[in-house]
Amino acid sequence: MLPPRFDVTRADIENVVAFFYDHVRKHPTLGPIFAKSIPHQPTAWPEHEAKIARFWANAILHEKEYDGNPMAMHMATPHVHEEHFPIWLDLFEFSLRETLDPHQADSFNAFARRIGRGLQMGLAYRDTPSDQPPKLR
Repeated sequence: MLPPRFDVTRADIENVVAFFYDHVRKHPTLGPIFAKSIPHQPTAWPEHEAKIARFWANAILHEKEYDGNPMAMHMATPHVHEEHFPIWLDLFEFSLRETLDPHQADSFNAFARRIGRGLQMGLAYRDTPSDQPPKLR
């Protein structure tokens, strides 16, 4: 098995994800966006958080419990746009800084921002009319 990309545990990841989504639900921009995607059922948020924790555990710890496609999911969600990603990433960084030590937060943040930039570019491509040149950010 490959070593972790950086020094975090599964419990660290789960704490970050829980803290982040607690703040997402209260956020004036992100809260309504996520509310459109996550059903109003008692188990919906815990299931979503567990899925995202599996994503990060797969990406960082090389666990094999996540098999989704984040790009496809975001591309298929019409109310998520490229301008939401800087907000998402800033709130995620805040969550990292509040829940991890500085070295862990720095490593996780750099990794999350790299992934976020890729998703943001995919959405920019999706949202660019076909008669305009692509946005190359």
